[in-house]
Amino acid sequence: MLPSDTQLISVDDHVIEHANVWTDRLPTRFVADGPRVITDDKGHDIWHFAGGKHVNIGLNAVAGRPKEEFDMEPTSFSDMIPGCYDPVQRVRDMDLDGIQAQMCFPSFPGFAGTKFAQAADKDLATACVIAYNDWMIDEWCGSAPDRLIPLVLVPFWDVPASVAEIERTAAKGAKAISFPESPSNLGFASFHSDEWDPLLAAAQATQMPLCMHFGTGGAPATSPGAPFAVAIALFGMNSQFTTTELLFSPMFRKFPDLKVAMSEGGIGWIPYVLERCDYTWDRHRHYQNLELKVPPSEIFRGHIYGCFISDAAGLENIDLIGEDSIMWECDYPHSDSNWPDARGMLEKSLVDVPDDTARKIAETNARELFHFTGGR
Repeated sequence: MLPSDTQLISVDDHVIEHANVWTDRLPTRFVADGPRVITDDKGHDIWHFAGGKHVNIGLNAVAGRPKEEFDMEPTSFSDMIPGCYDPVQRVRDMDLDGIQAQMCFPSFPGFAGTKFAQAADKDLATACVIAYNDWMIDEWCGSAPDRLIPLVLVPFWDVPASVAEIERTAAKGAKAISFPESPSNLGFASFHSDEWDPLLAAAQATQMPLCMHFGTGGAPATSPGAPFAVAIALFGMNSQFTTTELLFSPMFRKFPDLKVAMSEGGIGWIPYVLERCDYTWDRHRHYQNLELKVPPSEIFRGHIYGCFISDAAGLENIDLIGEDSIMWECDYPHSDSNWPDARGMLEKSLVDVPDDTARKIAETNARELFHFTGGR
């Protein structure tokens, strides 16, 4: 059961960036091509960036609406509740649901900055990452440092620049790094190469975990004509692929103190994936000359965290996952969020879980991973 004095820490929420995030912070030479908002003749707030137009999708900002009113249509700031983009209002919304702290992923840039990675002008793209991080640390989290946990982007298309940005933002108080769950799907090196080593070394040295949100490596492939609901239901498959890739990669042998969170990937699949990975390792490691000297499940429990919103299957198998490897998320203001009854639903889902384990899942695992002491 969840102890009543548990301070909930949600490790995956989202912020809708206000219209002036980049126009206020980019160097003058980049402002014209940088992200800016223009309202069209239909009243929609449209992001303009590097010659392209991008809308806010309705499902990304439906907090406070009944699910019967969810839709995919473009939305404007006036259609959202202020907590989507105003940190003061966000904290008030957290108070309504008994949530102590949140860590927020970006919206316009993509959860790991993949929209910037697609820009032809990589100097502009890197400047946009730096501007975003300054806003996230100084303005968004700076307004309530005991309630909002700074998660930053890196210009992952440029490893040396990423190292510099990790070191710069760590000095400013950043606690975690958003990173693509499958960079090879985006045309970059895989986790089995050594190209990421300087970036991973910097993350380890600054004690900042990599948060790999589902969808940052692309949406799951579905059949022609399938409704988008199929892709939504399958997004956790991305986290399964990534977890398996990471467990058989050299990443954690090279960087034994590095941590990874599979953000919004769910946890119900973890027992089977670990069982399958261990079985595969046992039967195939000899002729494949796998360098992994211990079962993959042992690597998982020292390095990877599963994150869930609602997941009865996972909570029924905590012993097969590891109580130290699970964290909770609210997902405000997205369509999977249970706000403003997220705490109530979590309490119901943890009713048969021992108190100490419930507290780890809802609070202390996140505090330890992100070195966060706010509210204590």
